Amino acid sequence: MNDVTVLARSLGLELAEWVPLGERTTYRVGGRARYGLVLADEDALARVTALIERVELAVVVLGAGSNMLVADAGFDGLLVELGASFAGLEVREGGAVEAGGAALLPVSARRLAASGLGGFAWAVGIPGTVGGAVRMNAGGHGGDTASVLRRARVAGLADGRIAWREAASLELGYRRSALGMHDVVLAAEFQLVLSDREHEETLIKEVVRWRREHQPGGQNAGSVFVNPPDVPAAKLIEEAGLKGRRLGSAQVSPKHANFIQADPGGRAEDVRALMELVRAEVARQFGVELRTEVRLVGFGPSTSCADVAHAAAGGA
Repeated sequence: MNDVTVLARSLGLELAEWVPLGERTTYRVGGRARYGLVLADEDALARVTALIERVELAVVVLGAGSNMLVADAGFDGLLVELGASFAGLEVREGGAVEAGGAALLPVSARRLAASGLGGFAWAVGIPGTVGGAVRMNAGGHGGDTASVLRRARVAGLADGRIAWREAASLELGYRRSALGMHDVVLAAEFQLVLSDREHEETLIKEVVRWRREHQPGGQNAGSVFVNPPDVPAAKLIEEAGLKGRRLGSAQVSPKHANFIQADPGGRAEDVRALMELVRAEVARQFGVELRTEVRLVGFGPSTSCADVAHAAAGGA
């Protein structure tokens, strides 16, 4: 037991060491986190903050791991996960809903449709969590988080503060928010509309059908780049001649050019390098700088894809 784990235990925290991280993302490549812990409840937050302050640990929050790429060397810091107590979903009167930050979007979308609530069917196709959806203003199929979010309960790992924040204060924009990298979404309140169960479940089926038809399966993190204002990123990538382009164990999907696939047993560095190749080539040919949606973890400050301060925290 080293000094960090001893200190954590003295604070009432149990740290695991060399925790699988990369394999728990949807890319399923990359290394381990040096330390890991599960946040059991809000009361534990102050102790986590004390630990971070005393040993100056870098922190990453893991949700569903659907928007994260972890370096092959792993992450030399602390992995924090929300425990089961943060995965609840409560339907209230008048279409109000409170969901825990760890609640899975596809599961939540199906449950809310079955409850006859509308405005959340788009989320069935996003393999992330409610916390991650708030952080990146996740959306698709004509809907997004900002359109239904009332407020979010946010914890700051750096200062230990917990507070409900109104949606307007989060500055939700296209695939971004004002949340910092040490902010954790513990819960969110949504305002949905009363609808017909059969209608909503039909919408759910249509979203699922469309995604299966147009998007690849396998090891990927969904869309890699944010769409520029005037043209989809996939169109730019395809017109640059990069659809199907392979680099080592990574490939631009032949089915959808804004997806990068990782081979089983592949290297995270190949994925990152292919992301850079795509960015550079699109910039060279069209003068458009693509911004990634994928959060890069463990690659260091020299990585040029590190402009991900507003990207999703792996569906935190």
